[in-house]
Amino acid sequence: MRLIFSIMTKENQKTSHHDVMPAVANFLSFLWMEGEFKYQPEYLNEIFEALLETEMGNDLSLRTKMIGCIKTSKMLAKALEPFSDKQIQKACSKVILV
Repeated sequence: MRLIFSIMTKENQKTSHHDVMPAVANFLSFLWMEGEFKYQPEYLNEIFEALLETEMGNDLSLRTKMIGCIKTSKMLAKALEPFSDKQIQKACSKVILV
């Protein structure tokens, strides 16, 4: 699975492997604080179930992508579940400043 983070690079900007973790930390910090990410797997499930009942949802490729989105969302939510919002924000801030 390939994720594209638009906040990671700017046009004509040189990047290095040192830029990866701060970019991921920025992404996680923004994502987690943006809204109730903890509940996104359920939201995605609800949306996709509604889509699957339509003619458009009767597409194997689309179904595969939807399952992948739900799985990725669940994995991220589960990985961050033991931590408080404050702990996540503090860890992301430390990585961003490195």
